[in-house]
Amino acid sequence: MQIEGLRVFCDLAESRSFTSAARINQITQSAVSQQISSLERHFGTLLVERSKKMFRLTKEGQLLYDHSKEIINTFETLTSRMQSLQNVVSGNIRVSTIYSIGLHTLPPFLKKFLKKFPTVNVHVEYSYADKILEDVLGNVVDLGLVAYPGKDNKLNIIPLMEESLVLICEPCHPLAKRGQIKLADIAGENLVGFHIDIPTRRGIDRVLREKKIAVNPVMEFDNIETVKRAVEIGTGVAIVPEVTIMSEVKLGSLASVKFSDVQLARPVAVVHKKSKALSPALENFLSVMTGE
Repeated sequence: MQIEGLRVFCDLAESRSFTSAARINQITQSAVSQQISSLERHFGTLLVERSKKMFRLTKEGQLLYDHSKEIINTFETLTSRMQSLQNVVSGNIRVSTIYSIGLHTLPPFLKKFLKKFPTVNVHVEYSYADKILEDVLGNVVDLGLVAYPGKDNKLNIIPLMEESLVLICEPCHPLAKRGQIKLADIAGENLVGFHIDIPTRRGIDRVLREKKIAVNPVMEFDNIETVKRAVEIGTGVAIVPEVTIMSEVKLGSLASVKFSDVQLARPVAVVHKKSKALSPALENFLSVMTGE
């Protein structure tokens, strides 16, 4: 029995999914099943009750999970301290992020980190806010990058920045010719927006309700790139993070207009599980992200 087998078992117990446990450990679902079967043969007892409708640890499985977590945490702490003593920063970092942050906010930080620590492998995947938080808590990923992070007692939420929101429209749109506009100026406009499940959309809707500004929603999309393409072809206007449209404004395919009467911005944060032992690689990645 090796620590890798205990790690796979703990990941399965926390994610409650053979698929997720396989993805976390970069192995096949069949390999996860084999690891669990090997542990069950070793201890001579059933550890997981398997069915299509239910996943549950047996009493023996829960006991193994509790002690395995202690073993793994001790091993990860030992590894981190050994690397610190040797001034070694290596390993893997798994980051999950929403599209707009991953495509436009993260790259400068990632470039700076990899230039300083080229032996660290950073894997970035794109997901939705709720799924990112779920994956962080389930140890599927190490860190999450989200907007409007909210609160969770099981998570460390580290604020990073406030990203300004601006109006985008076609360059020939009447609003494009004005240096600044008031929020009321978009009343009645066709609005291309994010899907209602996306926190940035909910933040924008909240401001529009508070200011009693009525717009005409025409399309909803789940990522920033599709929103921009819809605005470029004249479907309507949109309110998006300014950092996401700099290249289009430079090329002249979109116009960007700031609001003069409201401070529209979305908070961006990095999150990780409170109980997670941070490796030197993770600690340095967080330092680069926070500018410390």
